[in-house]
Amino acid sequence: MIRIGLTGSIGMGKSTTAKMFAGQGVPVHDADACVHALYEGRAAPLIEAEFPGTVTEGKVDRTLLSKKVLGNPDAMKRLEKIVHPLVREEERKFLEAAQADNQPFVLMDIPLLFETGAENRVDVIVVVTADAAIQKERVLARPGMNEERFQAILDKQMPDAEKRLGADFLIDTGQGMEAAEKRVTEILETLSNRGCIERNLRGKRG
Repeated sequence: MIRIGLTGSIGMGKSTTAKMFAGQGVPVHDADACVHALYEGRAAPLIEAEFPGTVTEGKVDRTLLSKKVLGNPDAMKRLEKIVHPLVREEERKFLEAAQADNQPFVLMDIPLLFETGAENRVDVIVVVTADAAIQKERVLARPGMNEERFQAILDKQMPDAEKRLGADFLIDTGQGMEAAEKRVTEILETLSNRGCIERNLRGKRG
């Protein structure tokens, strides 16, 4: 089973691209969605114990939590110490289920793949990219977004040019979604052929 790591900076079209992989039958593990689910479940009492007053009606209030951790590296580390092991556990369950189902591929949608050192948890890396002008236009069109907030988000992310250097495959959504869909198909075909070659080599060695 090939673990595909998908990443890309804000506004590049990563979520849309993940849906394209899912549409072709690839199981997707979304790290952000996993955190959201944990905030509404298992992580909530642990976070409330560490950061009192951040949970309402059994769910983490992300706004209240942000006020306690943003700009506070120590608090952020304490939060990550709670959340990261739970995310890894859910990720492990996902991979085990996919393996048991004999899936040839899985997609690990990890927004901060490079920033969090997750390269060793995947077999290949796909970076979703687009021209900087297109990225900015997309992000500023979002409700509640402005240039200052956009820049603050960019400052926390590895530059797109650096992400490109770490990619095994690139998907440029700036060329249109039809072209991106075609690129997803090409990537899966390439990985299918690679998988066949590797299996044949193992068989000859055996």
